[in-house]
Amino acid sequence: MQINRFFEMIYILLDKKTVTAKELAERFEVSVRTIYRDIEILSQAGIPVYATRGKGGGISLLDNFVLDKSLISDSEQTEIISALGAMSVLPNIDNTTVKDKLASLFRKDDASWIGVDFSDWSKGQKTVFDNLKEAVIKKRISEIEYINSRGKSSVRSVEPLRLYFKGRAWYLIAYCRKADDYRMFRLSRIKRVSVTCDGFEREAPDYDYKEENINTTEVILKVGPESEYRVYDEFDDFERDDNGCFIVKINFPVDEWLFGYIMSFGEYAQVISPESVRCKIKEKFEKSLKNYL
Repeated sequence: MQINRFFEMIYILLDKKTVTAKELAERFEVSVRTIYRDIEILSQAGIPVYATRGKGGGISLLDNFVLDKSLISDSEQTEIISALGAMSVLPNIDNTTVKDKLASLFRKDDASWIGVDFSDWSKGQKTVFDNLKEAVIKKRISEIEYINSRGKSSVRSVEPLRLYFKGRAWYLIAYCRKADDYRMFRLSRIKRVSVTCDGFEREAPDYDYKEENINTTEVILKVGPESEYRVYDEFDDFERDDNGCFIVKINFPVDEWLFGYIMSFGEYAQVISPESVRCKIKEKFEKSLKNYL
């Protein structure tokens, strides 16, 4: 298409500064006359492209054309290039060509200060991500098999709206037809995705999403200094006592997941409150001990 040729021609001129009409004609497999006609059209459209004769001459753009015309600041240009670089490591997403073109367009030689690696994803989770990506882009109603925070499995018909990264985990923001409301589903708990051919028109609203309508309880833990690295990795609300232990506050549903999580600290953590959770953890440790007697 002619419009694609115009765009690539501008990109080439920005990248190489000066190119002969013959080189452009060979590149696009058109005549030299067509190239000059394209240049005339670009010039009439306000693109400052010009031709010079003689040795070293050719077709050029005025210096700094894009930066002078752009509404994007220098810092914003760097952020865009860096974001594309980070996105290129996501499963089956390749923005390398776009990133390189924009880097040339913005005169950015190196914007690779950020890197992300998802190589630890299992094959199953990668498949879930790819299927949901397709469903979000194409706006296809999907059926997911989901295990909620209480360990209950259910099949949901959802309208996938956005893939969302928050708190070291990937989530799907979707409209759940079963709940008749917007929900946020953690990808690691989605066991199966089936993308249908049925479309939808709904857009994602701008507000805080909730995973489920569930009650949470504040649990206070005392974590020993041996697990200091986990405190900094996993908690936001904590303080340190005179003995070097950490007093941590968390809000979660009181369920099997919470019990297992607290027990994962082993001897280096104890429940301060509530007493009901403290007693339950003690009971579970006593039952676990019997497996080794």
